[in-house]
Amino acid sequence: MNQFGKVYLVGAGPGDPGLMTLKGKALLECADVVVYDALVSPQILAMINPNAEQINAGKRKGMHSLVQEDITQLLVNNAQSGGCIVRLKGGDPFIFGRGGEEMEDLVAAGVPVEVVPGITSGIAAPAYAGIPLTHRHYSSSVTFVTGHEGAGKYRPAVNWHAIAHGSETIVIYMGIHNLPYIIEQLLAADLSHTTPIALIRWGTRPEQEELRGTLETIVQQVEATGFSAPAIAVIGQVVNLHAILADCRPPQSS
Repeated sequence: MNQFGKVYLVGAGPGDPGLMTLKGKALLECADVVVYDALVSPQILAMINPNAEQINAGKRKGMHSLVQEDITQLLVNNAQSGGCIVRLKGGDPFIFGRGGEEMEDLVAAGVPVEVVPGITSGIAAPAYAGIPLTHRHYSSSVTFVTGHEGAGKYRPAVNWHAIAHGSETIVIYMGIHNLPYIIEQLLAADLSHTTPIALIRWGTRPEQEELRGTLETIVQQVEATGFSAPAIAVIGQVVNLHAILADCRPPQSS
């Protein structure tokens, strides 16, 4: 009977190394193998044990280093050799990070596995942009939704009509490529044309930038500026607080 090592699904956070959890950092420092995603920042990668094997399993739109099945098999194969294997994922493993899928497959293969949560970009990036997702005067509810659905889903599409009326703040992950369609659906669901929206690119990193507008103007603004992924979108009245709070942005850690 094989004596498996243990796989840790570690959330690297959105980029600022100061947002990496102490538990995650400790695991990187003692890991034997680290399989990391494309959006993990260089400062986080610098925390890895210099003697560890580092494997880039990055997945970006149109540029997949490894398919999901290969990543899972890679984790299983390394676990069979024993030791500490870290699957380092941007943000939080369980928030649009396929962490649940990978954990299911590892459990099915008999591999010991543990999740170490990370700070998700949908919370951190707006905070660094001076946009609180909740505020007693503007928003008592938040919806997190993906703007990039995979094929073979459990249902064919996000119900954008329900999303439009389900909460006062909407946070969309991976929605830049599908932004025209998403905006069209939200407007068709009678969300106001003047609803504020902010796009936040490279959230919490030194290169973070924002593009703000309304549902009526944002697609044209993206086309005019060439604003591109990776970015998240925040929709709702809380976006207007950027004008007051943006100067309070935390300094990025080195």
